[in-house]
Amino acid sequence: FFQAEHGIRDQPRSRGLGDVYKRQIYNIIYKKFLMMKTISKKIAPTGELRVGLNMSNFLLVNSEDANGLPDGVSPDIGKKLAKELNVSCKLVQFERPGLLADAVNEDRWDIGNIASEKERGKTIDFSDPYVNIDANFIFRNKDNFKSNEEINSAGIKIAVAERSAYDLWLSDNFKNAELIKVKTIDSSHKLFREGSVDVLAGLKPKLLEELEINDNFKIISNPFTYIKQSVGIKKGNPEILEFLNDFISKLIKEGYVESLLKKHNVQNKLSIPKIN
Repeated sequence: FFQAEHGIRDQPRSRGLGDVYKRQIYNIIYKKFLMMKTISKKIAPTGELRVGLNMSNFLLVNSEDANGLPDGVSPDIGKKLAKELNVSCKLVQFERPGLLADAVNEDRWDIGNIASEKERGKTIDFSDPYVNIDANFIFRNKDNFKSNEEINSAGIKIAVAERSAYDLWLSDNFKNAELIKVKTIDSSHKLFREGSVDVLAGLKPKLLEELEINDNFKIISNPFTYIKQSVGIKKGNPEILEFLNDFISKLIKEGYVESLLKKHNVQNKLSIPKIN
């Protein structure tokens, strides 16, 4: 009061730029925390991320861990997402991709690690892919096919694993050839080896295994389609989809996906999507 009475006032304390910067950083971190908490509750409302796995995809689920649980690129992507959301992870196994897709509205999984495909997109929203797989044809030397287009001809029988992503693509795009659909990938290979069909459609890495044991088989080097391995969620959650796309983009840019391919020895069998 003495100073005020004599016209001398306390000088207000000015906040330094350092304090302002710290406050801004704190606000950013806090907002991110709240956002992650909201996203986590929406993706994994039980506090546990249930990750649907397609067990027939031998490239993405190719071994077991020390506890006898599925191991591979796809399980690791699910575990990484659970860690990002700060929740536990449960791996839910499905024998075939069609069964996984059918369960989208049965409350059995929160995310489904499955190939993005037009038909499945009617009931599932898909993230950007985290890996791609080539799908090709093999045939016998005597048939001498030169292109994928030649195979799409009347009278040509193609063995294909039922409701695989490439089966769904072929069903939409190959209207002249006859698709012979069987339940498993191994069954489609067996059908082709027995001579019951003219052509085998499949994932390139497994087709190459056929070529190694039989000189009478040839592959059309140009893929007829690419299998885009993505994260699927129930339709109608655009904010979750945006989060998943950012998450996958980060994993690719930081080299995490590349490290997974090397870890599981599939770096020469899968390709990493390009990120803009």
